[in-house]
Amino acid sequence: MGIAQAEELAALIAALRPDVVVSSDLRRAMQTAEPIELVTGVRVVADARLRERSLGHWEGLTRGEVQQAYPDEYADWVAGRDVSRRGGESRDQVAARACAVLGALPDVEVAILVTHSATAMALSSAALGLSQEVHVLSPLANCHWSELRHEPSERGSAPWRLRAHNVGAPGAVIPFALQVDLSDEDSADASA
Repeated sequence: MGIAQAEELAALIAALRPDVVVSSDLRRAMQTAEPIELVTGVRVVADARLRERSLGHWEGLTRGEVQQAYPDEYADWVAGRDVSRRGGESRDQVAARACAVLGALPDVEVAILVTHSATAMALSSAALGLSQEVHVLSPLANCHWSELRHEPSERGSAPWRLRAHNVGAPGAVIPFALQVDLSDEDSADASA
């Protein structure tokens, strides 16, 4: 299903006529970006600054394992608080490295950044001048995106505007649960 989604995504992105495509260098992001390159002819540039948020000592653990080994940290994470004491990155650190990519983009009409949900949320919040304390934007569904438009303002406000969020191919999108299902044995993700 992921490959088919990436191919469908590539057709939608091609309609935007991108000038630049920059992707996290992690395999799953590059696998999403490769069909974009094939359809648009725009070479994908890999950039480690678009990687997913580092989870520190949670890396490789399931949610259940995190809950059992680090119950206080897990409770903070489920409540939406930034859990930087786990040795991973804070939301601000993720936003800073991703914003560095945004700031280094050439002056083009359309740039596509292929990244991961927590990184996309941190980057979008920072670009929009929103706090990293609480995620105002929901996590992105697989092969979905946020569209930001650069509109410098003379009033000193953030120069980016959110045009759309969680956009993707038509069809069913499974929404993220508001609470973490404690029976879920999937890996702890970095969306919080």
